[in-house]
Amino acid sequence: MVVSARDESLRLAATLDALRAAFPGARLVLGDDGSRDATAQLARDRGAEVIAGGRRGKGETASRACARALQLGGPDAVYVLCDADLGASAGLLVALRDVVAAGEAEIAIGAFERRSGAGFGLAIGFARWAVRRATGKKLSAPISGQRALSAAALAASLPFAHGFGMELAMTIDALRRGDRIVEIPLELEHRQTGRSPAGFLHRARQLLDFALLYAKGH
Repeated sequence: MVVSARDESLRLAATLDALRAAFPGARLVLGDDGSRDATAQLARDRGAEVIAGGRRGKGETASRACARALQLGGPDAVYVLCDADLGASAGLLVALRDVVAAGEAEIAIGAFERRSGAGFGLAIGFARWAVRRATGKKLSAPISGQRALSAAALAASLPFAHGFGMELAMTIDALRRGDRIVEIPLELEHRQTGRSPAGFLHRARQLLDFALLYAKGH
């Protein structure tokens, strides 16, 4: 299990507790992208190994955490990646693990059944267009951070693209390799950014990372 986090102390405990219950015995690795709150300590208190090192961006921090997870797991392991703000709904990610473990896909992506944001859809719309343009495939949730991967698919995806381009690049590269990707609608919940200045800034950063990624050849 690899959890990506930045300043998620309010929801992290519930997320980790749900993962512990749903994946008994699984090793938890948390990539902490320069949190300024108690995120890292909360993760350690719940038995997670914390990979930290200052603010690097989601892609860079998750790359280090996933490299560590690959060291801990084996070639037949299934690796579940998720964001730290899922709360109790993190337990639903078992469905993604089961699809990959059954050999039905190399990557299973959790698609939010309910709209998870309050923006205008520009970032997700661009990401969907970029996937179609690059691969000819149509996906509904190409930037979801909730996904399960085979060991081979995860190793081939590293290092991840910079910042918020991580999932989009991972998706495009996997499709180009011929990996099978399935999307599974789940009743996931996470922290809402809303139509606030912070929310709009977050989505603008996402869109910028997506556009830069596409301009570089994805």
